[in-house]
Amino acid sequence: MDSLLIDLLHITSAGEPTVTKTLGLIGSGMIGGGLARLAVAAGLDVVLSNSRGPETLAGLVAELGGHARAATPEEAARAGDLVVATVPLKAYDRLPAAALAGKVVIDTMNYYPDRDGRIAELDAGGPTSSALVQRHLADSRVVKAFNSIDFRRLFLSARPSGASDRSALPLAGDDAAAKARVVKLLDVLGYDAVDIGTLADSWRSEPGTPVYVQPYLAAQPEGLSQEEAQRWFFETPGVPVPADRVKELTDAAVRRPAGEARATLARD
Repeated sequence: MDSLLIDLLHITSAGEPTVTKTLGLIGSGMIGGGLARLAVAAGLDVVLSNSRGPETLAGLVAELGGHARAATPEEAARAGDLVVATVPLKAYDRLPAAALAGKVVIDTMNYYPDRDGRIAELDAGGPTSSALVQRHLADSRVVKAFNSIDFRRLFLSARPSGASDRSALPLAGDDAAAKARVVKLLDVLGYDAVDIGTLADSWRSEPGTPVYVQPYLAAQPEGLSQEEAQRWFFETPGVPVPADRVKELTDAAVRRPAGEARATLARD
């Protein structure tokens, strides 16, 4: 593991819990559902929420079993030791800021104009999408993570600590202690982590960059029918991407206009 991240693991704020027992999820779609499954498999409790109401999550809760329950976004925000914000970026300003005050919030969101509409500040090349989320959640500590891998490889590529085929994921944030807590969560869920800097640097893992989705995904065979391609996508294991490769890819990134890449199956 990167020496900086080893140092980060020892950084905690006074009185702050060092172990995540409950993961709150605001958004329970493809990425959120994948994280919930990994968390339950790791022995964590999860509190799921979405914009449509707890009753719409009955099927996923039943699948996950006794470690899962459905709630409102405000309830999930308050219940989580860590909270994942995994909604379409266009809805970031509807995240419950008051309920998330004082929390470490993991931002998985990416900017896809074909889904989110145009966001002028991002198109102008100013703040990153995560910086906008942090501005909205002024009393929270935002860490960007889980945004650079598609939802199936997120689940299929998780490996125990020390496994030879373990992958790493990039993360970014402005608060060292918050990043340390997310590094620990990544480890519990089956991934190493590579610190790529502050939220201003988080563009290095956004759509269109070298680390985004493709390194974790095997090359699709040619000539597949639509049905065969769908089956291949769901059944094909991921390609291991170790920490040194993630660092190489993120270091090589060049910032381009935000939203240049189209939405993919890694979407929130």
